[in-house]
Amino acid sequence: MLVITGPTASGKTRFAIEVAEAVDGEIVSADSMQVYRHLDIGTAKPTARERGRVPHHLVDVADPDEAFHAARFVSEADRAIADIAGRGRVPVVCGGTALYLKALLHGLAPAPGRDPEVRAELEARWDRGEREALRRELARVDPGAARRLHPNDRTRIVRALEVWRVTGRPISELHRAHRFGPVRYRALMVGLLTDRPDLYRRIDERVVSMVEAGWVEEVRQVLSMGYGPHLPPLRAIGYRQICAHVLERRPLDQAVAEIQQETRRFAKRQMTWFRRMPIRWVPADATAEVVTLWQEFCEEP
Repeated sequence: MLVITGPTASGKTRFAIEVAEAVDGEIVSADSMQVYRHLDIGTAKPTARERGRVPHHLVDVADPDEAFHAARFVSEADRAIADIAGRGRVPVVCGGTALYLKALLHGLAPAPGRDPEVRAELEARWDRGEREALRRELARVDPGAARRLHPNDRTRIVRALEVWRVTGRPISELHRAHRFGPVRYRALMVGLLTDRPDLYRRIDERVVSMVEAGWVEEVRQVLSMGYGPHLPPLRAIGYRQICAHVLERRPLDQAVAEIQQETRRFAKRQMTWFRRMPIRWVPADATAEVVTLWQEFCEEP
């Protein structure tokens, strides 16, 4: 299969559609936010017109209050890929969620199940404002994870501490042990290369465009449907700040500036992940080059 990835705002959707049209493919989204229904603008979800050009899979497959994680992604992506290939078409996996791509290509690292009591205690401490104490605890027991995780990444910090409490082993150690797992798919991985100043400009402009397109109204609508701001997709970058604007009357210009800043930082973290992957980097307008690379890849023994 063909994998198209790159940092946020690098133009993956447009690029993947053009390539999929050229190779007779269908797109499997590897974006951890585009799976959620009702969250369209802030996730840069492909439009109805774009989905009309090329079939898309794993878009709008979960409600905002449903649990969606890497294991579910792999299961549903496997089914979509088998269906696409079974009809003689090319699976084109497109997205920037590096964890999902790694899990799809190499499988999931073994990890213990959830412990509801431990998790509830850690989440309650975070919600009481003890996040700094939790980050210090993680730095003490698992410095590798503490360095890798963003200080505001509540979900993964709580999970890392939960694994430590349950097993006595750092989650980063479990991930290292799994690093050389067997490859599940033969894939050509292509990344869209954008220089940093241009990428940051694109990020800043896209945030403004999302607000102008009705992002605030979208969040109001989702909240009016009964979905609370505590849900994981509404705590993600962008939705968290827009929720604060809607519910706490935080000035919109401050929310926009923070979203831009956090998104730029997120793009930098994405590139750190991508450096560990066997990606062939190409310019964001090199669709013809990628089609040629794909044809050569298919001819390899």
